[in-house]
Amino acid sequence: MSGTGNAGGAGGLGGGGDAVESLGGNDATSGDPVVGSSSVPAEASLRPRGLVDLRGRVRGPSVLGYPAGAVVVVSGLPGSGKSTLMRRWSGSAPVIDPRTVHVEYQARMPDWLPYAVYRPWVRLQHFLRLRAGVRGGGPLLVHDCGSRAWMRRWLARSAGRQRRELHVVLLAVDAGDALAGQETRGRWVPGRVFARHRQGLAQLLSALSAQGAAAVPEAASVVLLDRTVREHVAALEFAPAGGSGPGSAAPPLPSPAPVAAPLPLTSPVPSSLSLSLPEGLLDRRRSSPP
Repeated sequence: MSGTGNAGGAGGLGGGGDAVESLGGNDATSGDPVVGSSSVPAEASLRPRGLVDLRGRVRGPSVLGYPAGAVVVVSGLPGSGKSTLMRRWSGSAPVIDPRTVHVEYQARMPDWLPYAVYRPWVRLQHFLRLRAGVRGGGPLLVHDCGSRAWMRRWLARSAGRQRRELHVVLLAVDAGDALAGQETRGRWVPGRVFARHRQGLAQLLSALSAQGAAAVPEAASVVLLDRTVREHVAALEFAPAGGSGPGSAAPPLPSPAPVAAPLPLTSPVPSSLSLSLPEGLLDRRRSSPP
């Protein structure tokens, strides 16, 4: 496997990278050049292992390579660009996005019916599709806001039973950029939901800062992207089953590793994450599913 390193850059949730100023403890597994060093071409493909912080770079790798059948979770605040990124990568693997189910059911419901009424059914259908996608055995892209550690652990266990790996791509853009993204798309997340996701992402970034890749033991890799680098990752590449080459998988996993207990959610949200929202901005009735 290609070794990974830390290109710690500015960025992170809440502006200015206060949540994560410098990520340490990276799992470099070989003597290969460190990610972000001048010896690694910016346009090269990258096979991430452990924690790989690509924020603060002028350019990023054009391709992220993963083992055959890997489940890749794309996380970030609502409005951070997850759906756009997954559409760009959709030629590499099927996409499971809760927004798809939301739109389908919204089209069937009368306009006067609030989304909150049928939201539980939408969530159930999304989970059923997600379970079917994981059981399908092929590579999979999963949209998730990243604040639900139980979802990553469940995906890791389900994929691990088939000797497949879980990987995470985290869009660490600040709250202001995420709100601007919501304005651009014309869909607003309720303030309390946005605040919950923002706190969860801040805690995740803080844990990564303190513990490195060990903060997410269920994932074989965690890649951090800012809004600049995300524009350069054009595609994902999955190795053929049993194949070799740029995206080839590691030797089969002996068995799913026991998942560590979730980190206690005691770390305070950094003061830099305070956000003054325009009055009435998040009072829209239609919202994306969390």
